[in-house]
Amino acid sequence: MHIVLHEPEIPENTGNIGRTCVATGSVLHLIEPLGFHLTQKNIRRAGMDYWERLEVHRYSSYEDFLEQNPDANIWYATTKAQHVYSDVTYEVSQGQDCYIMFGKESAGIPEEILMQHPDRCVRIPMVGEERSLNLSNSVAIMLYEALRQSGFDHMNVNGELHRHKWSDLRKG
Repeated sequence: MHIVLHEPEIPENTGNIGRTCVATGSVLHLIEPLGFHLTQKNIRRAGMDYWERLEVHRYSSYEDFLEQNPDANIWYATTKAQHVYSDVTYEVSQGQDCYIMFGKESAGIPEEILMQHPDRCVRIPMVGEERSLNLSNSVAIMLYEALRQSGFDHMNVNGELHRHKWSDLRKG
């Protein structure tokens, strides 16, 4: 899976998203301009020790991203979409690389980009006229739906207790 952030503005969000990418084996793509420096303490703090294990790529523009990823199969996450994120099939289950792009916190993905891909735009439902969810929460929601559709391939789906064993419950 690939998460693409188009001009992210808040370092803590990007740090949290980086941590989520490491935990899911996903790649993070950052399209400039960024609203922060990657060396900022805030991004490192939010990403904690995960940041060093993150596969991250930077691009000077959306066009640069497309040039370097010509076969990218992109879903565009936007509150303006006509399709719900859980109603589409993410290609990860078909062995293809799947990219989900998110826009900057203050404005989202530019409408000029969205207009070029209306059937690839998806949204997370919300009540009322709320503007949006937090970016890192939105990434987690949509990323885990795509991973769920693939059966969480290559992920650890069974947890273990620290001081006990689940199998002890069955003995007693």
